[in-house]
Amino acid sequence: MVLILGLLGCKRPPSNLLQGYVEGEFVYVSSPLGGKLTKLNVQRGAQVKAGDVLFALEDVAETAARDEASQRVQQAKNTLEDAKKGKRPTEIASLEAQLKQAREASALAEIEFARQLELTKSGAVAVDSTDQARSANVQNHKRVEQLEADLKTAALGMRSDAVAALEAEVKAREAALAKAAWDLSQKQQSAPQAGVVNDTLYRAGEMVAAGRPVVSLLPPANIKVRTFVPETRLTTLKVGDAVKVRLDGVAEALSAKVSFIAPQAEYTPPVIYSQENRSKLVFMVELRFDDAVAAKLHPGQPVDVEFAP
Repeated sequence: MVLILGLLGCKRPPSNLLQGYVEGEFVYVSSPLGGKLTKLNVQRGAQVKAGDVLFALEDVAETAARDEASQRVQQAKNTLEDAKKGKRPTEIASLEAQLKQAREASALAEIEFARQLELTKSGAVAVDSTDQARSANVQNHKRVEQLEADLKTAALGMRSDAVAALEAEVKAREAALAKAAWDLSQKQQSAPQAGVVNDTLYRAGEMVAAGRPVVSLLPPANIKVRTFVPETRLTTLKVGDAVKVRLDGVAEALSAKVSFIAPQAEYTPPVIYSQENRSKLVFMVELRFDDAVAAKLHPGQPVDVEFAP
């Protein structure tokens, strides 16, 4: 009995070694558009670099929509350029020929009016003849002015507000083309960062719904260790502290740093805190590694975490 009481009265020396486990934050790669999976370029366990193509979906409809949008942009641009140019050269040449004829007719009418005016003064012709010559002369002058104005208008092209409307149409068609090109690009997805392929969730030939992951990646930067420290050790820890992590079968400890300390306890007794209950409080602590070290770890792997004394 004395021996038992003595053992109960002894306290175990504090240990800096805690249990923990490796956890991975997976990156699920999907397409915002659905379709049939035509190519799956990776397999489980494969190492990929950032930018490597992971999979491709059927893109017949998206390619056709992109090509149609491209043609509509070219059509809108051609219409705009045609509006800026004014009338065709043959139409302008026709107006120039009409203007030349009108000027010649105006010159003859002016000569005839002057001749009729002299004859009227001498009494050789009636006043009515002079009035007719005067009217013909005025009409020919007006005809020349009309054709000159028509020729200037033909060279100007469409009005500024009509040209502005066509320019807006070109921008709208270009935006539609950009959208169609983006849709097409989304039918093929690449690795957003380097890592290992954790799983492939579809096979080639299967239909993939929009937004459904096809490949899950585990980048080294997303591998961490979680452990739980008692409330009594919380005040001795801070983010950035160096920590040693030991793995089964590995003689040398791995170096890590504290990256996160939970602000709340993981377990709270259903009674008011007392000296006895405080020992039940634990706080989650996360550890991060350099990428080269993290690549050697596997989610679910048990580890021992050694904090500085």
